[in-house]
Amino acid sequence: MEIFIKNMVCTRCKMLVKIELEKLGIYCHEIELGRVKTIKTPNIEQLRDFRFTLESAGLELIDNKKIILVEKIKHTITELVYNFDAPLKTNFSDYLSKRLDFDYTYLANIFSETTGSTIEQFIIGIRIDRVKEMILYNELTLTQISWKLHFSSVAHLSSQFKKVTGMTPSQYKNITVCSPMLHQNV
Repeated sequence: MEIFIKNMVCTRCKMLVKIELEKLGIYCHEIELGRVKTIKTPNIEQLRDFRFTLESAGLELIDNKKIILVEKIKHTITELVYNFDAPLKTNFSDYLSKRLDFDYTYLANIFSETTGSTIEQFIIGIRIDRVKEMILYNELTLTQISWKLHFSSVAHLSSQFKKVTGMTPSQYKNITVCSPMLHQNV
């Protein structure tokens, strides 16, 4: 059985899900962010208990097909932004369409209807979140970050960053160096 989980964003989430399923006697065939394939189908009581455990950890079972599709879109975009160093040989819309096996217009409409924002806005937000992390790590220059995240230029990265955050990357870096509390909100 395939189970979809909202807010599952890190390795710790995957470990928590696996441990909690095993406590209920349900074993995973495959587990990735936002999705688990179990070896056997859990019964109603097991699913109820699992739902309760997830909610106490800030996670949520998803059973609405549109929301599942939106979560797949978000997961695909996040995976692409965080894990692919090579530039795409196609644009995001074609990549999403091919990867999720739906027409991009359909994906965009479902996404907008469900979230109230566009896929493009989500992509920009995820890319800027990644830029913030990379600035905090302080291992790469802004030029290197721009190249790694496939912005057309440092100026493009800076203008997108300012649109989303209200400050330039340099201002952000100066503020985060001075204020460790901002590190928690990245």
